[in-house]
Amino acid sequence: MSEELLINITPQETRVAFVENGVLQEVHIERALKRGLVGNIYKGKVSRILPGMQAAFIEVGLDRTAFLHASDIIHSTTESGVVENKPVDNIINLLRESQEIIVQVIKDPMGSKGARLTTQLSIPSRYLVFLSGSEHIGVSQKIESEQERERLKEIVTRLIPEYAQGGYIVRTVAEGVTETEIRNDMHFLQKLWNNIQENAGSSRAASLIHEDLPLVMRTMRDLGNSEIEKIRIDSRETYEKVKKFAGKFIAHLAHSVEHYPGERPIFDLYGIEDEIRKALERKVQLKSGGYLIIDQTEAMTTIDVNTGAFVGHRNLEETIFKTNLEASQAIVRQLRLRNLGGIIIIDFIDMIDPEHRRQVIRALEKNLEKDHAKTQISEVSSLGLVEMTRKRTRESLEHILCKPCPACNGRGSLLSAETVCYEIFREIMREARQFDAQQLLVLASQTVVDMLVDEESTSLAELEEFIGKPIKLQVESEYTQEQFDVVLM
Repeated sequence: MSEELLINITPQETRVAFVENGVLQEVHIERALKRGLVGNIYKGKVSRILPGMQAAFIEVGLDRTAFLHASDIIHSTTESGVVENKPVDNIINLLRESQEIIVQVIKDPMGSKGARLTTQLSIPSRYLVFLSGSEHIGVSQKIESEQERERLKEIVTRLIPEYAQGGYIVRTVAEGVTETEIRNDMHFLQKLWNNIQENAGSSRAASLIHEDLPLVMRTMRDLGNSEIEKIRIDSRETYEKVKKFAGKFIAHLAHSVEHYPGERPIFDLYGIEDEIRKALERKVQLKSGGYLIIDQTEAMTTIDVNTGAFVGHRNLEETIFKTNLEASQAIVRQLRLRNLGGIIIIDFIDMIDPEHRRQVIRALEKNLEKDHAKTQISEVSSLGLVEMTRKRTRESLEHILCKPCPACNGRGSLLSAETVCYEIFREIMREARQFDAQQLLVLASQTVVDMLVDEESTSLAELEEFIGKPIKLQVESEYTQEQFDVVLM
C-alpha cells in the first residue's frame, strides 16, 4: 500500500494531505489566526462553579471560558502547588472560585462551546505519552503481539526511576523499536515536563504555559508510520525544519522527506483541490451509480445510502447488497476526509438477508480500522439504521472552510418569493389598520418585487383598493429574498 503526505505551506495557512494509493483520505488544515488548541497547557483560574452540572468554567486567556467537568479532574492541587492524589468527588469539594489550576485542552472550542479541559496532563512524543501525576503504564491495544507488549512494558517500567515520575502509554508506532529509542523519548519528555513545571511556577493565571507542536510536526509525529513512502513539502524553510525534526525523532522517515519545487501546485498532483470541494457537498457519487447524502447538524451527522442509477444483474436484493458494501467503504473515507465526529447515523438500504447485513457491518468495521480517530459501532437496527460514534477533537472540514449562509442562516433553504409576497400582504394589512398613512412603500429583493408586479399584480391591486391607499414598490439590492420592509409615508 502506497502512502504519501503532501504538505502545502503559505504564510496564512498550512494544509496536510494524507494520500493512500493516489486517493486523498484525510486533510488537515491549520490557519495562522486559528491554530488548534488541543494539547495546549494553561495556568487557569476558576471563574465559576456549576454544582448542578458537576463542572466549572475556567479562565485560561481565550475568548471564551473553558469547561472542566468533575470527571476530568484527576487530581487536586494545593496552594503550594503540590499534587495530591484524590478520588473524584463533588465539584464543590474539588474546586473553589478564583483557584489557580493547571489544565490541558482535550477538545477545541466548537460553535458556541468553549474548550474542554482536563487536569490529567498528557504529553506525547514519538513513541510514548507521558501522564503527569499517574503511575499507570499502558501499551496501545493496536500492538497485538502479547510478547511485544510485555517487552515494551518491561522496558518502560525499568527506565522510569531514571526519569520524570509519572505514567506512560506506549504508542502503536513503538512496536519493534529498541530500548535506546524508548530511552531517548523518555529523556525528551523529562526535559519537556521540567520546562512546563518551570513555566507553571513563573506564569500568571489565565496564561499559556505549553503549546503543542504546529500541524506539520504533529502530523509527522502521529501519522509518520513506516508505511509512508514520501513526504513532499512545497516550502524550503518548512522542509529544513521537518528534515531536522525527522532526523531527531523519526529517523527512519528522514530519507522520505522531499522538497517539492515544482511550478504546478503540490495539491494539484492528485486533484486534491477538487476532492476538498467535493467534500463540502451533500451528495457523494458512488462508482456503481448509487450515492450518499450527508447532512451535518449540531446534534449529529446523518448519512443516507441510495441505489440511484445502479441496477444489479440478478435481483433487487443483490443490487442493494452491492450498493451497501460500496457505501461502507465510501462512508469511512468521507468520515475521515470531512473529519465528522460525534453521533453518526447511517441509513443503509434495507436488506432482507441477515448474512448480507452482517457482511455490510463487517465491511464497515474493517474500513474503520484505518481510521486514526476512535470509533464505536452498533449493529443494524430493525429500521436498517447503524448508530456509531467517532471521537471529535477538532472542527470538521466544513466548519473550518465554510460559514453559515447569511441568507438562510444554515437552514439550507429559503422562503419562496411567493411566500414572502403573502407575508408582505399581511404586514400591509397590519400597518394599514394600526397607523394612518398616505401611502405605503414596500422595500424587497428584486425577485420578490418582480413577482409582485407580475404574478401577484392582481392581488396587489385588490389590496390597494381594499385599504384605500397606494402601495409603491422599491428594489433593495442588498436584501435577501426573505427580507422586506413596509414603510409608512
